[in-house]
Amino acid sequence: MSETTQAVPARINSRMPTLFVPHGAGPCFFMDWNPPTAWDAMAGFLKSVAATLPQRPQAVVVVSAHWLEPVFSVTGGVRPELIYDYYGFPAHTYELRYDALGEPHLAGRIAALLGQAQLPAKTDAHRGFDHGMFIPLKLIFPTADIPVVQLSLRRDLDPLAHLQAGQALAALRDEGVLIIGSGMSFHNMRGYGDPRFGPVSDEFDRWLTAAVEAAPQHRHQALVDWAQAPSARLSHPLQAEEHLLPLMVVAGAAGEDRGQRVFSDRVLETTLSAFRFG
Repeated sequence: MSETTQAVPARINSRMPTLFVPHGAGPCFFMDWNPPTAWDAMAGFLKSVAATLPQRPQAVVVVSAHWLEPVFSVTGGVRPELIYDYYGFPAHTYELRYDALGEPHLAGRIAALLGQAQLPAKTDAHRGFDHGMFIPLKLIFPTADIPVVQLSLRRDLDPLAHLQAGQALAALRDEGVLIIGSGMSFHNMRGYGDPRFGPVSDEFDRWLTAAVEAAPQHRHQALVDWAQAPSARLSHPLQAEEHLLPLMVVAGAAGEDRGQRVFSDRVLETTLSAFRFG
């Protein structure tokens, strides 16, 4: 039986939480699937997120698993195009729209904050929004009327650098900016749909939940050393851990705020979870 838990109530202040959300499989929420209800619980969770926030965000920063660059990069365009970076799905899923504006000023500020933290960064005025951004945001903020900036991962996949990137951006939370990491807590393409990977994903999810919910100083070190966790490399194979690293950024931006698992479900024979800080 799957477990689902709704996001925790927002704190009574204006500081935005940070979130790590699963973005599903390609455009899975907007097409028929077998079984038909496979993604319903995850879609319901994503649709519930906005109501748990302390206020409407001024802007959203999405750290997507589907954008890797040599240095941290930020979308700097006013009207970024959508990138349909999924393959073999029904034709109508390549016509999905999410017409959120970019926010060039915020993009420049993010690059500057990262640079001040000795993390080289650049803005990219031509890069569009990939499905790691627009698929979950179509459920979280369906009207697309909040400006969005997308932040890349760094291609070296260094967990410490991604935690430090989050730390550099933490001040944005007090300015009404919502930071979302979009990935998957389990992402081994060979494991999806294979019942043998159910216990594997369960073991890693238990470890990951304990790490996220630990005191911040212990959480930081645990996430840096995540590859030593039980079933870590069966859940995120070597050099393919990009779907976990958005969690490092939002955990870094959490500062001293505690984290907790706010959603978990069994999909494609694996456990997939979401986490919130603050």
